[in-house]
Amino acid sequence: MEANVKAFAKLNLTLDVTGRDTDGYHAMRMIMQGASLCDDIRLSATPGTGGITIESGLPYVPSDGRNIAAKAARLFLDARGITGWDIAMSVKKRVPVCAGLGGGSSDAAAVLRALNELFFERMTPEELRSLSRPLGSDVPYCVSFGTMLAEGRGDVLTPLRELPPCFVVICKPDFPISTPFLFRELDNGGEGPHPDMEAAVAAVEAGDLYALGGLMQNVFERVLGRRKSEIFAIKKELLRAGALGAVMSGTGSAVFGLFDSEDAASAAARALRRRWRSVFSCHTIGCLDD
Repeated sequence: MEANVKAFAKLNLTLDVTGRDTDGYHAMRMIMQGASLCDDIRLSATPGTGGITIESGLPYVPSDGRNIAAKAARLFLDARGITGWDIAMSVKKRVPVCAGLGGGSSDAAAVLRALNELFFERMTPEELRSLSRPLGSDVPYCVSFGTMLAEGRGDVLTPLRELPPCFVVICKPDFPISTPFLFRELDNGGEGPHPDMEAAVAAVEAGDLYALGGLMQNVFERVLGRRKSEIFAIKKELLRAGALGAVMSGTGSAVFGLFDSEDAASAAARALRRRWRSVFSCHTIGCLDD
């Protein structure tokens, strides 16, 4: 049995850290959106001893049980009591790693969707999201994508009105940003403005891309330290090229801009490629459940 599935990029249109929950984890409020930039995963299931293998051809992507996609496969098989099958996966990576685009989380969610279909388990999207929570906070969102308000650790999801079709330019500078560093800096007094989440949700619900563009904000941008200048240079270039709004996604280091014109997005991508190597032009996607 074989399946081919796409693992899309996720974008944070807004991102706020509102405190800590009772378990010590940071509480978040974010508007999340899927983008058509994706990894391609080929998955096969053959009778065997229950082994799981994964191959990407990239030396920095684990090819063993440390890979979150392999963890997802093991979680699914164990949860559904499926034995006697070997699972082999091949991942063609396009979504940059260490970028805040949810590449690994999306791979894991895609594997859950693929296995659900391959073994005719008929788990609902909500059941898959619940199963996926131990894999990481972004994985439940990546089961379905679309436009959603994410709260709690990022896994408490409320569907919002789908964005009108729009175009996205993503730029990944040649460095990662440490997620623990950003949270630590916020905890140590990284004061500054917070996203206006209510206004941003209202803009989404109204289908007003122009209002939303002006409300795109990521609280981590105020504690970037020595990386701030380059992140803001990318934002400035995107806005100069006509982006309705530009913001860092997640904990970075990728920055993206929203465009209402494919021509403007293509021109912006060309302009950014004069300085940065990893630039991607794509578009928003709707909910995979529809």
